[in-house]
Amino acid sequence: VLLKPACSYHILCFCLQMGWGDLGVFGEPSKETPNLDVMAAQGMLFPNFYTANPLCSPSRAALLTGRLPVRNGFYTTNAHARNAYTPQEIVGGISQDEILLPELLKKKDYVSKIIGKWHLGHRSQYLPLKHGFDEWFGSPNCHFGPYNNSVRPNIPVYNNSEMTGRYYEEFEINVKTGESNLTQIYLKEGLDFISQQATAQRPFFLYWAPDATHSPVYASERFLGKSQRGRYGDAVMELDDSIGQILAHLVSLGIHNNTLVFFTSDNGAAVMSGAHQSGSNGPFLCGKETTFEGGMREPAIAWWPGRIPAGTVSYQLASVMDLFSTSLSVTGVLPPDDRVIDGLDLSPVLFNNSLLDRPIFYYRGNQMMAVRIGQYKVHYWTWSNSWEEYNTGINFCPGQEVPGVTTHTQEEHTMQPLIFHLGQDPGERYPISVQSEEYRDVHRQVTAVVEQHQKDLIPGMPQLNMCDLAVMNWSPPGCELLGKCLKAPESNPWKCVWPH
Repeated sequence: VLLKPACSYHILCFCLQMGWGDLGVFGEPSKETPNLDVMAAQGMLFPNFYTANPLCSPSRAALLTGRLPVRNGFYTTNAHARNAYTPQEIVGGISQDEILLPELLKKKDYVSKIIGKWHLGHRSQYLPLKHGFDEWFGSPNCHFGPYNNSVRPNIPVYNNSEMTGRYYEEFEINVKTGESNLTQIYLKEGLDFISQQATAQRPFFLYWAPDATHSPVYASERFLGKSQRGRYGDAVMELDDSIGQILAHLVSLGIHNNTLVFFTSDNGAAVMSGAHQSGSNGPFLCGKETTFEGGMREPAIAWWPGRIPAGTVSYQLASVMDLFSTSLSVTGVLPPDDRVIDGLDLSPVLFNNSLLDRPIFYYRGNQMMAVRIGQYKVHYWTWSNSWEEYNTGINFCPGQEVPGVTTHTQEEHTMQPLIFHLGQDPGERYPISVQSEEYRDVHRQVTAVVEQHQKDLIPGMPQLNMCDLAVMNWSPPGCELLGKCLKAPESNPWKCVWPH
């Protein structure tokens, strides 16, 4: 019998496009993540942890709904197998029909705060405080910029329901030097929130989502130039230090034995950005935007002193969507029963080191590209990026071209899928021979799982099809008080173009 311990405090550290190979505990040679490495030594490490999509916005929607993006609407039907997200010009956002984790935690009187990047829609009806969060400090979009505010506005930073400034203006990011204090601001917001709720003895959920490791990467002055890995490494070192401070703060407040903390990333390292602006996916193939292992396998650590056995490694196939179901389980909240929830409750894994039998589905837009069962991964479609992009120097798999695998045209393999044994071949370089009995056995087993999945799948209404310059962050709530309102152009919607 599994006795689930009650959890009063819940912290999710969701970093941007940090790769599986960015952590010392996973073999990064510079060994510059001492706090995350200690977190793993004190908790449970997941080598087989996956995001739900190889891109930022859909993975965040999946995390907070427990549902695949193709179900929760965070995908596009404008073209086949395209990655779509929420840039400023996107018209859509998270559907009102979706139920997010903080909405459900209210049933147990949890106070929920998001710090950092939201990315589920920037128009007012899509913002966090309309979807269950009680507090927010951060931005609705990536920190791209700077912009001149005439053709495209700079991204706003919100304090709860109103903007408090804009990136590159009140919140400086020096693109040339890489200096910015944003991670320190986000850290202070997190520590203060934890102190306030602990002092008031209120249960809380903190969703800490800094974005320093997204291009253009940044770090504060104390960390700039410290890493052997360059500016990206500086950003990782600061995030590692911040997570160490958060864990130490929990201990100093005496609430660590009552707090579940989970660290992971939203997608694989953006290797197409080059060594100065991206991280490492370790032994895995390609990176962000692709459904190869480098795009979707993530570093992941669970920490709960006294409840999760220290120094354990779980080989469970796990997903960001499981954090939805697990959070509900450890807080004693039932999941919605009127919809499919793709996330599993990982309580048996965390507390008993059990292994649950489950598949991992790899989606790119509206297409299931691959599935993993046990050690085997089966590719039904392959695609890195188009020849047109590749020939302009945009390479999703630098130094890793695998003939017939990292294809630059969308290749369907449904009749004879590519099958890899990820234990023996984590880099997806050596497809198993179609003539072998091993191939036939795996193909037969996986076909049954895929057919059932496709039979039961009811896609959600796609939210990422339409764009319009008029909906950009021209006049966010609160701009009047700051004198930061900008004139929007006339509305002229179009179907968004998603090249990859």
